[in-house]
Amino acid sequence: MPACWSRAGWGDHDFTIEPTGDAHSGTTAMEVTLANRESGDRKALITESPECAPTVTEGAQYDLSVYYRATTPSVAITLFRHDTASGWQYWTDVSTLPAAADWEEARVRTPVVPPDTDRISWGVSLFDDGTLITDDYSMVEVETPAPDPVCTGTARECAEGSWDVLPVDNPVRSMHSVVLHNGKVLLIAGSGNDEDMFAAGTFTSAVYDPSDGSYTVIPTPVDMFCAGHVQLADGRVLVMSGNLAYPAPDGSHDYQGFKDSYIFDPDTETYVRTNDMNDGHWYPSATILGNGDVLSFGGLREDSTGSVTAERWSHEEERWLPLYRVNQTWSFWGLYPAMILMQDGRLFYSGSHVFGDGLPGTGASIYDYDANTITDVPGLRAKDERDQSASVLLPPAQDQRVLTIGGGNIDTNPEANRLTDIIDLKEPSPGYEPGPPLPRGAVDLGAGPVPQTGDQGKMYLSAVLLPDGTVLETGGALHNRADPVFSASVFDPTTDTFTPVAADPEARGYHSSAFLLPDGRVMATGDNPGDGSWNHRVSVYSPPYLFKGDRPEIVSVDGNQWEYGETRSITVDRPITRAALIRPAAVTHSSDPNQRYVDLPMTVGPDGTDIDLHVTGNPNLAPPGWYMLFTVDADGVPSEAEWVRVGETDAQALAAALETAHVHDFAGDLDAEPRGPEPSRGSVPVGPAADAEGAGTPDGEGVGAAAGSATVGVSGCERAYGDAGVCVPAAFPESVPPTPAERCSWLRERGIGEQTLNGGEDPLGLDPDGDG
Repeated sequence: MPACWSRAGWGDHDFTIEPTGDAHSGTTAMEVTLANRESGDRKALITESPECAPTVTEGAQYDLSVYYRATTPSVAITLFRHDTASGWQYWTDVSTLPAAADWEEARVRTPVVPPDTDRISWGVSLFDDGTLITDDYSMVEVETPAPDPVCTGTARECAEGSWDVLPVDNPVRSMHSVVLHNGKVLLIAGSGNDEDMFAAGTFTSAVYDPSDGSYTVIPTPVDMFCAGHVQLADGRVLVMSGNLAYPAPDGSHDYQGFKDSYIFDPDTETYVRTNDMNDGHWYPSATILGNGDVLSFGGLREDSTGSVTAERWSHEEERWLPLYRVNQTWSFWGLYPAMILMQDGRLFYSGSHVFGDGLPGTGASIYDYDANTITDVPGLRAKDERDQSASVLLPPAQDQRVLTIGGGNIDTNPEANRLTDIIDLKEPSPGYEPGPPLPRGAVDLGAGPVPQTGDQGKMYLSAVLLPDGTVLETGGALHNRADPVFSASVFDPTTDTFTPVAADPEARGYHSSAFLLPDGRVMATGDNPGDGSWNHRVSVYSPPYLFKGDRPEIVSVDGNQWEYGETRSITVDRPITRAALIRPAAVTHSSDPNQRYVDLPMTVGPDGTDIDLHVTGNPNLAPPGWYMLFTVDADGVPSEAEWVRVGETDAQALAAALETAHVHDFAGDLDAEPRGPEPSRGSVPVGPAADAEGAGTPDGEGVGAAAGSATVGVSGCERAYGDAGVCVPAAFPESVPPTPAERCSWLRERGIGEQTLNGGEDPLGLDPDGDG
């Protein structure tokens, strides 16, 4: 091998990496060949050493170029970086190259060099059978001066952004928010957690149009209260399950989920029924895969027990597959388990969920659908206090890092925590590491907001990806349906730090959501405290980047149908440092596992305004569907979004793209032993955690994907009674007769005496004389 070049790669195949005389210039080039490939890649790589790897400057960008010939399009320029604290690590793939019989130049710009990076190494990866020859590598630093600092608002707005409460209220009690590819927002309420509306069959949705501030109320066929939803490859919205019944006053059943499923069409603004799911799923997950299929887990069945049935929506057949065609582990994943698609097609369960304790053991795991195995990953702190925490795949998706924020436990009712944990799924055996504590805000304990103290954090918060590559966390509450927390902060994935920003003036606790609009603002809706009321006011946040002067503009886009691995051209009005795709929100209950930010490496023309964008060749990084395309200048100011659709809707084309994708050997050497399917079963019992007979336990034993016959607490505290420090269970154990005297006696035995009735409702019948 030539000086300062090394052989690199991984996987199962035959290969050679040798110099060749078939050169573009001079006498020597590098040849890589693969044969009989089952997995992996091979490349010649600049040797990762101080003597060989070129130095770089934090915050700079570099134009890389190489001449190549290739018999296959399965070729990618791959970068590695040296972190001064943790050593050499994969950085990113910056370009997938087409096959080339004759010499072609490939030129691409690196992302901005992250902090603590002093050197980089790079090479060209071959990841299919064939031959690749490369020659004449070069690397040139780019001079992209940042615009002069400008502040177009007050000093506080420029530092913290600002919130506006819109003049028109949301007409429906919506707890599900989906940003549609036409720029409108679908707001689903169903019965809106209102039993009177449920009894009357009044089920609603609304479509909000940010362009004029109008709402259109949409006929809604069933109670989609606490359903699941995901955007399909063509931009329609798949809505699964919902609320069959509220808890019975006599305690005979809890909430119930039905099997119904619908598709919402943004063009006609109507719901169309699909075939039924195999089971009921009140509070199900919904994760779109790289081939356009959807996997769904968890929730409550028609009989209020926990569903252990995995469901798979077929993109090709446009229907839910029958049970015998879906791999089953017979695991109960809880309610709204956060299942995030990894770059190799596996799912990462982050440990975020709604109601009940987390998994026994670690609280987080990796699920391999094809192998049908679950492998726990360690490190998630306070795993049983992650109820209605938020988890988000950090920008960019290529980094494969997940941040989990806050949470509580509606059964044991502690104060919500400030914990954040970060996991790097690129590691051979990844585990969560502690992140920075969530900044404190102000909490309203009933007498007006006061500063938070100690470890007080929040649950019910929202985490929103912003176009500048940061994450806004906003809203939340200290206890289950009580004590709203007024705070917001921005997390920067390049430095792993939070910066406090302006707080939403409206309470945003249970059944609230926040999401990114195509113009770069963030919209926040909802709040459903324990007295049953609803906050119909809508807030919109303008981040600090909207107070930094003129925004870059995308002048033109080369079509809005983009395929994997191809290059698409745009024109901008001034130089930019970044372009990215953001998958639009489909959020509820702090959960949006499909939200992702995908970097688009650039090849920049001489004037800096004609730019080629390189679309990832891996559908697992950018599952098929509509995305918002943003560009960002050197001062961190984003453009408004243009809409593009990524990936063919043809199932065979998606399968072919997955087959040829450049997949990395990440999380490939897990320490824990994988566990296979449990014995086939119909469901798991679910009941109030306060059951004296052990129907659920505060330590969470028996709860989660490996749950046996133990029950799972999901009912939580009924906020119609007492203050936030008191937990009157929303559903009593079956052993307690459903009379006021028996229920009050059971409460007194557990130290809960006379309590004040909050509001005018007495849902459990504990105040028969009506004295409040």
